[in-house]
Amino acid sequence: MADATAQPAPPALPVTFRPTRTRAVLMGAGAAMFLTITTIAVMLERLQPGERISFVFVAVLLSSVLVLLSRPKVVADETGVTVVNLTTTRRLEWAQIVRVNLRPGDAWVFLDLSDGTSLPALGIQPGVAKAQAIGDARALRALAEARGTGSKND
Repeated sequence: MADATAQPAPPALPVTFRPTRTRAVLMGAGAAMFLTITTIAVMLERLQPGERISFVFVAVLLSSVLVLLSRPKVVADETGVTVVNLTTTRRLEWAQIVRVNLRPGDAWVFLDLSDGTSLPALGIQPGVAKAQAIGDARALRALAEARGTGSKND
């Protein structure tokens, strides 16, 4: 039973956690959507130049949304963690992270912080690659326990 409670060894730093399969799907879909809409704009002979430009603008807009959705990541280094979500980036010191949570049914990891708040870390999400997300959450938890407030015996 000791194996069930044993924590994995923390990974070497720096390390970046991101949903690679989700990112690949989003970027691929964005590129395909852009090419399809742009090709349609070029092939339709009755379109005026302004209409063609509006087609391409819509293609860029839709692709940009998918690129934005593929942005999340969690970067851990010697001094702390950088959480990059859709539109925000937050830098945390190791001592600020009390706990790393990925409970059944959670869409992504939550970091419980020393100020009593919780920060979602969208860079680790079990949607498409559950095993990878669980491994990443365990690795981040091991890093937080080794370097965070629990590791200080002063």
